[in-house]
Amino acid sequence: MGIFVIGLIIFFGIHSISIVNEPWRDRMVDKIGEWPWKGLYSLGAIFGFILMIWGYGVARSEAVVLYTPPPWLQHISLVLLLPVFPLLIAAYFPGRIKEAIKHPMLTATKLWAVAHLFTNGSLVGVILFGSFLAWAVWDRISVQRRLPRPIPGAPPAHFNDIVASVFGIGLYFAFFFWLHALLIGVSPL
Repeated sequence: MGIFVIGLIIFFGIHSISIVNEPWRDRMVDKIGEWPWKGLYSLGAIFGFILMIWGYGVARSEAVVLYTPPPWLQHISLVLLLPVFPLLIAAYFPGRIKEAIKHPMLTATKLWAVAHLFTNGSLVGVILFGSFLAWAVWDRISVQRRLPRPIPGAPPAHFNDIVASVFGIGLYFAFFFWLHALLIGVSPL
């Protein structure tokens, strides 16, 4: 569980710099440059993510069960997960979806976390998905006081909603039928 927790701390620590101390982040960007900052940021986030995933796999095998979700929650979970990939894609292909949701990636993260909390009652699962949910809520609240930064991606267009929806739903079904079992080791069925 130690590797898992260290991974969480590094991953969310990196992703919380702007939430906690945006002026420091801006000073660092001015000091070393935007691309070196993004490179260091990405390396730290990837390192934390790898530790988190590796640690989760180890801790999952020795799982402490906090609660056993009723089977019908799996159906609700699958419905909650349906918009996750379209929302993630809409963050980078802005259109009406992004305009309506404002922060589609944070909304996708919250839906993903809640859906997984509905079906995962282990201690390590609650820590993982609860951490993502808490971070996404905290980040969404903090966005109100920060200046928006441009997100790289396609220029805004109404056609982007079709791209986000079609590819997002395609990814959902790919994960549902194949990728989740392949990458995570657990079939959602």
